[in-house]
Amino acid sequence: MLLAMGRLAGTADERVGTDGPDARACARVLVIEDEPGILDFVSRGLEAEGFTVVGARDGGEGEHLALGEGFDAVVLDLMLPTRSGMEILASLRQLRPSMPVLVLTARGDVEDRIAGLEAGAVDYLVKPFSLAELVARVRAQLRVFAQASNSTLGAEGIELDLLTRRVRSNGVTVALSSTEFELLAYLLRHRGRVLSREQILSSVWGYQHDPMTNVVDVYVGYLRRKLGTRERPVAIHTVRGVGYRLGSVD
Repeated sequence: MLLAMGRLAGTADERVGTDGPDARACARVLVIEDEPGILDFVSRGLEAEGFTVVGARDGGEGEHLALGEGFDAVVLDLMLPTRSGMEILASLRQLRPSMPVLVLTARGDVEDRIAGLEAGAVDYLVKPFSLAELVARVRAQLRVFAQASNSTLGAEGIELDLLTRRVRSNGVTVALSSTEFELLAYLLRHRGRVLSREQILSSVWGYQHDPMTNVVDVYVGYLRRKLGTRERPVAIHTVRGVGYRLGSVD
């Protein structure tokens, strides 16, 4: 933790307005973090950018606030007293499925990242971190959810609701994990375009994998099995040597 705090102190003067004005800059953000120094640093940084921030140092208190008050986003540590971040994610996924939760944690192993995203986080940032990057990611997620007022995406017999996180394929409701949902949403938003594995990794997983990883191929396989049948396969096409395309070319 001393290492993380040293890195944090070095980023306190970073300017975070490089992505321009944001209509959601006055959004209410809940920061659940048990380290007082980090909580204060993150809170002050977000407030300096126009956000209204409430902090909680206890997992139980943080969960109560997240479920009971009108927050637009949550920044969540995983290692918390009384109630773990993973337990909070599970509660929010069930009761507040449209709430964007960004995990901020020292647990940076690939397995931890995947577990956090599967549990319902929309993004995952590892300590030590850049305040500029954190603010940019909060803004990005708020833009996504602001644009979800027209909350449905659809193509090729697939209907996806960004707010309720419900998916139907040819009229049949399909249960998807958080990562499967985000991957499908990304493919639908770019329907007809060839997307490289690198583009998909960066946009859906939010961090760089080993270039030899097959995680994209594995999750595309999951979607194909869940969304299609042998008689009516889902239109996610493999583009050899490049990546994938949903639907026909525009």
